[in-house]
Amino acid sequence: MTRRNNHGLYYDALSPAFGTLVDSLRGKRVAVVGHARPDGDCIGSQVALARLLRAAGTEAVCVNRDPVPRRLEFLCRDEVFAAPGDWKGDGYLAVAVDCADPDRPGVEVRDLFHGFEVNIDHHISNTAYAAHNFVDRAAAATAEVLAAMSFDNDWEIDPVAAQGLYVGMATDTGQFRFPSTSPRVFEIAARLQRLGADPALASNHLYERESMAKMKLLETFLSSLRLECDGRACIGVLPRGTFEKTGAGAEDTEGLVDYARCIEGVDIAAIMEDRGDETKGSLRAGDARFRVNDLASAFEGGGHACAAGFTAGKGFEQFYPEFLKALQSHFREVDSGGGTD
Repeated sequence: MTRRNNHGLYYDALSPAFGTLVDSLRGKRVAVVGHARPDGDCIGSQVALARLLRAAGTEAVCVNRDPVPRRLEFLCRDEVFAAPGDWKGDGYLAVAVDCADPDRPGVEVRDLFHGFEVNIDHHISNTAYAAHNFVDRAAAATAEVLAAMSFDNDWEIDPVAAQGLYVGMATDTGQFRFPSTSPRVFEIAARLQRLGADPALASNHLYERESMAKMKLLETFLSSLRLECDGRACIGVLPRGTFEKTGAGAEDTEGLVDYARCIEGVDIAAIMEDRGDETKGSLRAGDARFRVNDLASAFEGGGHACAAGFTAGKGFEQFYPEFLKALQSHFREVDSGGGTD
């Protein structure tokens, strides 16, 4: 298998090793595992990798705890997504994509396998938990890592896989707006478009087919926004019962936090989902120096410098003062020049 393309190698070490690994999987059965509450980078990378593996002679199936979000169903075509409970992982090697740690797929999926054979990811908090780890913490998306390694190995990327990889990069860069959007991202996106990715189709499905339930959820979120830390933080809350009241689902929370992030003067934005006995938080920053992954790590979470998340074992009212204290401390540390490397 050719290891070099006309553009040279994106990854001098990762790509040859990945090519050798894929060769070794020929004739075997692989489960391409994504994380709980999957997003565009997760689903797009799963679809693309499963197709690439099958083209290389490997039996592959995608496995997720949660269903494919409605707005991402157009990526899947005839791709089968299995769920724990109606599928057994016996005889399958687990390949995780877009998962920073082995618990990210959910324990229901994790426990189907005896560990992870491969880990392909871009999260700064990735723990290198697999037998073979292909992680670029500077990449904008897992789809970027997978696309780059595929191009390096001169593999054929069909239009369906190209669409998945394009969507993975487009969503994780906020439609190519976030600081992680590098020249390489644009270069790879252009190559994927030439292979059949359709940006207009992606935009239509991702951003122009919202449900009324999503609009009601957005209304609830916007009405809850509060400024903290002298206006440097904006936090919105989804109270208990919000999903039942609005008819929205968990997938409809995607992108809500960006409304808080885009307010002038806000350095860190958060959405808090009150689940009664726990609080799920998602954090965003407009500048990598605010390292929200460090803030999330205070609550056993993680992610990227500009996007991170956590789940705290307390209801919102009990947890919020603790979060504010951590947020204030985080700002002081960043302002003093600490925690920004």
